[in-house]
Amino acid sequence: MHPKLRLVLVIVVAIVVLDQATKAIVDHAMPLYRSIPIIENFFSLTYIRNTGAAFGILARSGEAFRRTFLIGFSVIAIGFIIAMLKRLPSDEKVLTVALAFILGGACGNLIDRLFYGEVIDFLDFYDFYWSGYHWPAFNVADSFITVGVVIILVRLLLAKGEDPFARREGIG
Repeated sequence: MHPKLRLVLVIVVAIVVLDQATKAIVDHAMPLYRSIPIIENFFSLTYIRNTGAAFGILARSGEAFRRTFLIGFSVIAIGFIIAMLKRLPSDEKVLTVALAFILGGACGNLIDRLFYGEVIDFLDFYDFYWSGYHWPAFNVADSFITVGVVIILVRLLLAKGEDPFARREGIG
């Protein structure tokens, strides 16, 4: 097995297992909408189910449309990420890991959509001291997607005009 593929598989499987395990624990240990403060006025474990996309987008649309659209979009996004990984030179370890983070997170949330028609969220950050802002709840898969995107953005900002996704002769 190619080392790049092995790295991606290990990361994706680890993320999916961690994501699904944490969601299963929350689903079995907490009633829906229960909130357990961990750091007062900042972070709680709050069990919700998100029927929409990020930030609840499409949550109020019809179930058949929403489910079909979000599953289809997830499959297309996963295909795009796999295509980017194939195109990525083998020596681009940072981007390989970042794309694997995004792929693992996308797979974790796709599993929820396929089995439940919605995504289990439970990480709940908010700030009641200074701003009163409440960030939408999210999960482990969302966290890895976000970290992967940030890594890619930083890598692209540091690329100095080069295309880190471009194939280079003898690599890939």
